[in-house]
This record gives sequence, C-alpha cells and structure tokens, in this order.
Amino acid sequence: MTRIAISGACGRMGRVIARLCKERDGCEVCAGIDKLGEQYDTFPVYKSVFDMPEKPDVIIDFSHPSALDDLLSYCKMNGVPAVLATTGYSDEERAKITSASEEIPVFFTFNMSLGINLLVELARKAAQVLGSDFDIEILEKHHNQKKDAPSGTAIMIAEAINEELGNSKHYVYDRHSVRKPREKAEIGMSAIRGGTIVGEHDIIFAGHDEVITLSHSAQSREVFAAGAVNAAVYLCGKPAGLYAMSDLIKEDKQ
Repeated sequence: MTRIAISGACGRMGRVIARLCKERDGCEVCAGIDKLGEQYDTFPVYKSVFDMPEKPDVIIDFSHPSALDDLLSYCKMNGVPAVLATTGYSDEERAKITSASEEIPVFFTFNMSLGINLLVELARKAAQVLGSDFDIEILEKHHNQKKDAPSGTAIMIAEAINEELGNSKHYVYDRHSVRKPREKAEIGMSAIRGGTIVGEHDIIFAGHDEVITLSHSAQSREVFAAGAVNAAVYLCGKPAGLYAMSDLIKEDKQ
C-alpha cells in the first residue's frame, strides 16, 4: 500500500487526487497539506508539511511554487519522494528541484497527462523532419483562474523542440509591441485565458503553402490527477534522481 500525502489538498486538483486514490487499489491518502487546513475527507489536513505526525511514502504537490522550499526541505530531511506537478516555477526553483533530486527521488514534469507527453514526442519528431524550414508557434488555452502564462506545458513543448534543433531557437511571448517580420529563429508562444477551459495546446508548423498542426485537448482535470497518482506509485522505492513521464512510460512497456 502506497501512503500518499497531498500538498494543495484543498484545491481542485487535490480533491480529484483524493477521490482517485479512494477508487484505486494499492494506494491511500494518509494526509493533506494546505494552508486552509480544511478537512473534507477521512484523512487529516495540516497547514504545514512539518505538522504531519507520520511520514508518508510519497508526497504529491499540486499547490503553488511558494510551497517548494518547505516541501523539498521536508522530503530531504525525511527521505520522502516527491511528485511535483505544480506549474509556474522560476529557473531558480527548477535548479532547486534538480539539486534535491541528487538526494531524493523527484518526479517532475510540467504536465502529468500521458497524451501531452505523447504530443511532446510527436513535436520532437516533427522538428527532426521539418527542421528550420517551418515556422513554429505554440498556442495554449486555459481557464480564467490560471495565473502563469505561458503555461508550463507550452514551455516544456518549446524546450523539447528547441533541443531537437540544437537549441538554435529563442522564444517570443508577445508580439503586440514588435513591428517587424518574424525571424526564422523564433518559437512563438501565445496564451488564451477564459471560462473553464481545462487545457488545450496547439503546435503549429507553418511552411511554404502548407501548415501542420499537432493538438491536445484535456476534457477534465482527472487526466492530470491520474498521471500524478501513477507517478507517485511508480516513484516509491526508486533511488535518488530526477524522473519524468518518459521514465514511467518506459517502465510500463517493459
């Protein structure tokens, strides 16, 4: 039995994770961590990760980047694996995640959806084939409560494409003040916020007289929650290191 603590337990994603764990054999939620401290299920909810009286097998974090320092500190002190599914991390915070993975197992990805991670691999392949002959634009859409833009997933897609192209591209996030033709070395990223859109991502490869578009649309938050729970179960018993969805997929195929 995998005992999971949920950081951000009172949020929308935290509640979906709690429900999925109740419906799934082999794992259970032993505690929640949330500054609201509101108990809504059978497990206790603590305002701080350091308030938990018992050590969980793994922590899933769907909260806010501001919680990162305490989470990593607790996990390193207690040898607890961490699944980090929060978005909006700065470069400095991502460096802290990489550093922590030298001491504990850390599962980190900008998006927990299996479909999105497949989309990234398809984008890599398209970049290999199309090279620099096509202009690349990424369009992402999310609900009106999402605070960061562009989304972490859009950045993940751009970084994967750029890696395939020898890191020869730079990112352009906003064109309204730029009055000049588009440069070949750009990857453009645009964000739309509205309503209750869960998450949509389009990767546009625009060439001479033809356009190729790769798309993914999430219909509910459950796809992200399910991925996080799968990651938590996968991470238990693993040695220290930085893990991603590609590692989980690889193990499932074996």
